[in-house]
Amino acid sequence: MPDLLWPIKWVIEFILVAFHQLFTILGMDPSAGITWVLAIIGLTIVVRAALIPIFVKQIKSQRNMLTAQPELKKLQAKYKGKTDRDSREKFAKEQMELYKRTGSNPLSSCLPLLIQMPIFSGLFFVLNDAQHSITTGKGGVGLMNLQLAQQFASSDLFGAPLKATFLSSDLLEVKILAAVMIIAMTVSQFITQRQIIAKNQNPDVATSQYMQTQKIMLYVFPLIFAVSGISFPLGVMFYWLASNFWTMGQQFLVIRNMPTPGSEAHKAREARLAKRGKLPVAAEPTPEEIEEAKPRQRTQPVGKARAKAPTTAKKPTPRKK
Repeated sequence: MPDLLWPIKWVIEFILVAFHQLFTILGMDPSAGITWVLAIIGLTIVVRAALIPIFVKQIKSQRNMLTAQPELKKLQAKYKGKTDRDSREKFAKEQMELYKRTGSNPLSSCLPLLIQMPIFSGLFFVLNDAQHSITTGKGGVGLMNLQLAQQFASSDLFGAPLKATFLSSDLLEVKILAAVMIIAMTVSQFITQRQIIAKNQNPDVATSQYMQTQKIMLYVFPLIFAVSGISFPLGVMFYWLASNFWTMGQQFLVIRNMPTPGSEAHKAREARLAKRGKLPVAAEPTPEEIEEAKPRQRTQPVGKARAKAPTTAKKPTPRKK
């Protein structure tokens, strides 16, 4: 059966080995755990930098989703209580047309994570093959030759082997390091999601279905990190942790510099710009625009009967002598 992840694993090995060689040239021990950890962090930076265009597209789609919420509410109210097949099909069709017209995508917040999953899986198998290289006598699919694979398999950080997992090792060093990293991953993911809800949310759409989904993700994603983290090798967890920190910092910069209109972050940005005198001043209306804006007095129509009525004066009554 062909290895479907072979191209991804080859690229991962290329980047990982390139950073490992760089740190080795700088004088670091090629067998040391810190050298491999820095190489994994370097891999994370390359991957996340390559995903920046996807992240920008995600931000635009999320804003379009917020813009579409009032229309979506009207659409939901229109079909509320209608459970027949014809109504459901019409609702789904009009909803998709709304998403297409506004350029929004309800799955946009998950897009970067979904794209990273094959990379994450490829790294998992690269490090998994490397940790078994001592018994199998095989290297990776690309630049991760047998020597480098065995160097990784024998490397450790603070006495904790990078190939070990929280569940598979009885070493106290592994338990402590894995627990610290799981907590750090969970907290960083929670803070990232919390930034969106607390600072970058327009109050007008706080009760919308989209924001309710965001609130659910606030607790679901950290829970996923906490549960799945105990079964991943420390080397893979370093990639995950570094990626979370990148996301947290990237989200902070976006919310600070490109906040959602009407949100707390948007008000704070306007206050900063006003303090520095950089807030755009609205142009004063011209005399022509003021004249056009004035309400014009309506001329009452004259009835036909009134228009044709004679205007003869009443003759005076003669006095008797």
